[in-house]
Amino acid sequence: MAITGGYGFLGWHTACRLRALYKSEVVRLGRQDFADPARLASALADVDAVIHIAGVNRAPDNEAEAVEKGNVVLATALIDALRALERSVDVVYANSVQAELDNPYGRGKARASELLKAATSELDGQFADLLLPNLFGEHGRPGYNSFVATFAHEVAAGRVPTVTGDRDIPLLHAQDAAAALIAGLGSDTRVTVDGEPLAISEVLAFFQETHELYRERGEVPDISTKMRRNLFNTYRAAVFPDMWPISPEVHADKRGELFETVRAHGGAGMTFMSTTLPGEKRGEHYHLHKVERFFVVKGEAEIELRRLLHEEVVTFHLSGDKPSFIDMPALWVHNIRNVGDTDLVTMFWADQLLDMKNPDQFPETIASKVSE
Repeated sequence: MAITGGYGFLGWHTACRLRALYKSEVVRLGRQDFADPARLASALADVDAVIHIAGVNRAPDNEAEAVEKGNVVLATALIDALRALERSVDVVYANSVQAELDNPYGRGKARASELLKAATSELDGQFADLLLPNLFGEHGRPGYNSFVATFAHEVAAGRVPTVTGDRDIPLLHAQDAAAALIAGLGSDTRVTVDGEPLAISEVLAFFQETHELYRERGEVPDISTKMRRNLFNTYRAAVFPDMWPISPEVHADKRGELFETVRAHGGAGMTFMSTTLPGEKRGEHYHLHKVERFFVVKGEAEIELRRLLHEEVVTFHLSGDKPSFIDMPALWVHNIRNVGDTDLVTMFWADQLLDMKNPDQFPETIASKVSE
């Protein structure tokens, strides 16, 4: 299977989901592949399905013609590569609800859909056309992917974005969009994927609430609904790794010391403790949605994190001499290792009760290398 736009926002989320739930290693195609027809055809040589996400929704100086033609050019390049295979390949198209509107982006997406459907049918493949609403999620590009990404980064930086023309916008998390695209594989259909309507001002208000509670104090806001949790994870991606670690105030007297480990304002949660022997390691997994906190109470710990399908590793050193915690961002592989000479005592908190049938925990090592 291949994903065009595989290194972009939705492409990355889709590749992550396929890796987590289906153990599928996909061919990820980017700009360089589309710039060379022979290279694109070669990359598709062994695939039986393509999720076509690559698209153009912005252009230099907001040139309308470039946006409209750009999506058609990408679709045409993919079609030429598929025809060169001389066999059937199923295609799932990440279309947009804008395709039903008369604007440059919508016209370009609509025309690309028509071309892809005709070519896939000609090659005896199945074509699924999914019209997606406004997408948001972890690691969206501010000023490009959505206003949600822009607001998250602006608020995280301590700025206050301006809301103009406040209205409800149907929003869909990128993992839900990825799930819909994957479900479309092997089908011949046209589906409009619904988002959850949310006012622009509500999104801003949530990020401002989160900034005050989370960025400034390490407190978890109310994430009792799926939308609030998804917005929270979007904000967490915007502040990682800059806000970590956090060391709460320690209250000490003749009896000993006391400090808060978690203050959550709504939703489920569970807490557990562990001791880890010197040199031993825990973790080596990632989550799609779960919020997880590592709080080092005693001993010396090294925490490593690597964004899924990337190679750069972020490392933190935490010590029980100054009790501190770090929250693991969604879609980042993480572990914790005892680098001291005594037992490491760690408190863990998660925002959801453990469900053994659906634990939202996927094994992977920090050391795994991903070729770009």
